[in-house]
Amino acid sequence: MIMDKENYKLYNIDCIELMKKMKSDSIDLIVTDPPYKTTKRGISKNTNTGGLVRSELGKQGKIFEHNNVPIKEFVPELYRVLKEGSHCYIMTNHVNLQEMLNTCTESGFHFIKCLIWDKGNKIMGQCYMSQFEYILFLRKGKHKKINNCGTSDILSIPNKKAKDENGKNLHDTEKPVELARILIENSSNEGDLVLDPFVGIGFVPIACKLTNRRFIGTEIDKKYFDITVNRLNNIKDR
Repeated sequence: MIMDKENYKLYNIDCIELMKKMKSDSIDLIVTDPPYKTTKRGISKNTNTGGLVRSELGKQGKIFEHNNVPIKEFVPELYRVLKEGSHCYIMTNHVNLQEMLNTCTESGFHFIKCLIWDKGNKIMGQCYMSQFEYILFLRKGKHKKINNCGTSDILSIPNKKAKDENGKNLHDTEKPVELARILIENSSNEGDLVLDPFVGIGFVPIACKLTNRRFIGTEIDKKYFDITVNRLNNIKDR
């Protein structure tokens, strides 16, 4: 399945499959939220510990079926397709932070700093309650300033999720479009090409459409692919 328009190309395939076909140094910006490995809180019988997922997937440290994309496979491809002097933002959690950062630097990325997304709401955990997620801010090659140097490295944006007709979350780990918009406007210009190989329900491509950027990406889950296509089609072109 493909959504193929002049400025927006979305594929319902594995991200590695698409990136292997892409030219090196062809992408102006990467903003992506890879599927996280989670702690295995889903097996806990003590509800006070705040089990994240009480399911067979949760017992494997997963939230989604397609959670097994090896970091060491997709990160080098991100680096290869990104243009020299361009930025890359990768969202991650404390479980994956060390492996993700190590793999990024081993692949050639320069680590600039770690941004914080303050979600506003707290999630119960076995130790401290979780209120934020990490965003690795990386670059390929030479230094490049962001467009708004007055932006804080703590991005406080409420974690409001899109709902279906029954009031259920369309996606359990959806990120706000506003979060993607800030990153995209700071590290690209109108008409630039943005890549997200883990689209989910579309917070990055939606932000691209709202800010007049071109977009290419993949979502392997057909359900989420269809939701993203529908959401994009409901936004008028600028």
